[in-house]
Amino acid sequence: MVLGWGRRKKSHRAGRKPEMELVIPNHFRCPVSLDLMKDPVTLSTGITYDRESIERWFEDGNYTCPVTNQILRNFDLIPNHTLRIMIQDWCVDNKQYGVERIPTPRIPISPIDVSEVLLHLKASARRLDPYGCSEMVQKIERWGEESERNKRCILENGAAGALASAFDAFAKDSVEKHVSVLEEILSALNWTFPLQPEAQKCLGSKASLRCMVWFLKNQDLSGKHKAIVALKELLSFGDQQHLEALAEIEGVNELLMGFISRRISPTITKASLAVVLHMVSSSYPSNEKIKLAFIESGLVSLVLEILIDSEKSPSEKALGIFDSLCTCEQGREQAYGNALTIPVLVKKILRVSTIATEFSVSAIWKLCKNGENDEGRVLVEALQVGAFQKLLLVLQVGCGDDTKEKATELLKLLNPHRAGVECIETADFKNLKRSF
Repeated sequence: MVLGWGRRKKSHRAGRKPEMELVIPNHFRCPVSLDLMKDPVTLSTGITYDRESIERWFEDGNYTCPVTNQILRNFDLIPNHTLRIMIQDWCVDNKQYGVERIPTPRIPISPIDVSEVLLHLKASARRLDPYGCSEMVQKIERWGEESERNKRCILENGAAGALASAFDAFAKDSVEKHVSVLEEILSALNWTFPLQPEAQKCLGSKASLRCMVWFLKNQDLSGKHKAIVALKELLSFGDQQHLEALAEIEGVNELLMGFISRRISPTITKASLAVVLHMVSSSYPSNEKIKLAFIESGLVSLVLEILIDSEKSPSEKALGIFDSLCTCEQGREQAYGNALTIPVLVKKILRVSTIATEFSVSAIWKLCKNGENDEGRVLVEALQVGAFQKLLLVLQVGCGDDTKEKATELLKLLNPHRAGVECIETADFKNLKRSF
């Protein structure tokens, strides 16, 4: 809606008196937001507010009428149809000033409405009735598209858990048979994040995970997008059972690496990097097996290629993956054997973000600490590409305690090798952009 009506019209002739302002009548404004009301509702105190503003007031923990300061005995919001019609008529009368007519608001849904639909959804899932389930999912999506208030009401009344449970039920029966309704459910789940525990449990079942991997393999771009985003959300909670169950699915590593290398979509690439990061960065002992599988598939080289020209978000995730892979010997061996490793890591220091710098310093520290017996080759290479200057800058601009300790230790390791080593020109740092 255009609200630029308070500006004076400028005259084309110098010295001409400007025309009068178009002023919104005070009784059309919400007492809370002071904006033109779109959906006026009246409290038990007799004061009218815009629905969105007064609901936000209550959500913030207030129990009074903002104007009268009276404690409310009930929170009923009675639509003020008379005032709404007056506001709509005023908008039409002032159309020539750029005022757009406010559409008649839809009646907001209630918790009872949501509960009723979710009961039908669960019953349809138990019967493995895809048509009944699809009808309820579509209704939930329509409600959610109508307003943010509806979305909140849907989420607060357990929609995510019901949707995830239905997804699990159809996935257990047959993915190929129920692919259409499964995709509809997955689409609805994509705006219910963050997932509640019940939804996490259902979406993290072996059947649900296999279904999402099937989507990644067989569906179109839209289906792949929904599946990878759901996987990223699920793994973000760090449940080791979900990580291990996903890693056990045949071909999943190659599938994720394929999405990263082909870059078929920025969202899919970023989400795939996030999924891999969750899989390799877990601190559980059993996670070593997951790391080794990725290393054997060539993840170290792939990540380095991604880092050459990637943007902020992909760089952070790729550096996090690389740092995690460097915790095991096999990962470091592949890193030592790639000519891009040290130059790329040093280049990313102070060029992307604080998080990227921390990952870069950590990875270099791991490689230098464990490469000391290799006649100092890694240390010399780091010096040649300007690591010493970069690490000094890290300490000067400030960093976390852990990064500071690693940077200091690296400087001590590098210092004995500085004599006779030709470094890059310091001019490389003149235009350093400190994005943080």
